[in-house]
Amino acid sequence: MNLRKTRSREDPEINFVPLIDVLLVILIFLMVTTTYQRFAELQITLPEADADPAKERPREINVGIDGQGRYLIDKTLFTWTNAGALADELKRVAGTAKDPVVIISADASATHQSVINVMEAARQAGLVHITFATQTTGARK
Repeated sequence: MNLRKTRSREDPEINFVPLIDVLLVILIFLMVTTTYQRFAELQITLPEADADPAKERPREINVGIDGQGRYLIDKTLFTWTNAGALADELKRVAGTAKDPVVIISADASATHQSVINVMEAARQAGLVHITFATQTTGARK
């Protein structure tokens, strides 16, 4: 005995209307927020300029300091006596150059005092532009 009535089964339907609504909203959002590049439409002729030649680089005074505290000023060995003598040597090397730059190349094992001596001598000589030479980590051999 069959107590259940035979019902006809209906196939499930997928409603595409909400999916289409969401896609249209996304499409409108993308159209509004997209920027368009129009390089082909712009014909630009850039102006020409005759500039003055580049300024000359300032005079560079290279001061090298090795691990034993010896000083090398522009490839000339300098025997350390005091900061005043080092200042006189820096003035002599600078000559009449306007605002020379003192480049300090100190060995990694050089003492801090050796570097401070050069900085003090540069101050006494009136040289205010000081920089330090460095190397990248991979450059060591």
